[in-house]
Amino acid sequence: MTKWAFVSDFDGTISKRDFYWLVIDTYFPEGRDLYPKWKSGEWKDIDFLAKVFSSIHQSEEQIARDVLTIPIDEDVPDFVRAVQEAGGDFYILSAGTDYYINPIVKSWGVDNVTVYSNKGLYRDQNIHLDIDPAHWSYSERYGIDKAAVIKRLKEEYDVVYFAGDSEPDSHPAVFADRTYAKEALPEILDEKGVSYIRFDRFNDIKADLIQEGRLPE
Repeated sequence: MTKWAFVSDFDGTISKRDFYWLVIDTYFPEGRDLYPKWKSGEWKDIDFLAKVFSSIHQSEEQIARDVLTIPIDEDVPDFVRAVQEAGGDFYILSAGTDYYINPIVKSWGVDNVTVYSNKGLYRDQNIHLDIDPAHWSYSERYGIDKAAVIKRLKEEYDVVYFAGDSEPDSHPAVFADRTYAKEALPEILDEKGVSYIRFDRFNDIKADLIQEGRLPE
């Protein structure tokens, strides 16, 4: 039997809105001035996110409420169940933080979803990233090296699918057996010469996996 896994980015792929935009729009409007500096490469991804996440200044209860307002692709919970029922494992691979990803996943009522992301802790009314430079998946730019995670999963699984939407996802896409891409990712992969299948929502991916025979109709 083929051992396979589906790995998905979170912000902008599973979620319809990046958590950092929720924070900027709600608590840290100054973050809009930092955004172009990040996108131009003046700021590393991890430094931009650390600054935004440490500028919330709210109670943990309020942040928890905010987290659960993040809209997600409505197809995702059923898609995860379909993958698991067909014998696959589902992973989330994010350069954000597990601090907000884990509660959202829990709200789906789906078990056995493994989250690879930067560790986040609540302290002094903010979210702080707790990153270990000695960890095998450490990245100086992103906190977590998504390509390293995919390569390790490839050692465990016969087939690894991946879904993403932005520049950090272009690195693991090189090593996945098949990549599903949306938003900015297709253009980046075109430039790299990496093959992909374009999607808008997870039901598009489900249809492709059904056609392949990986998922039942």
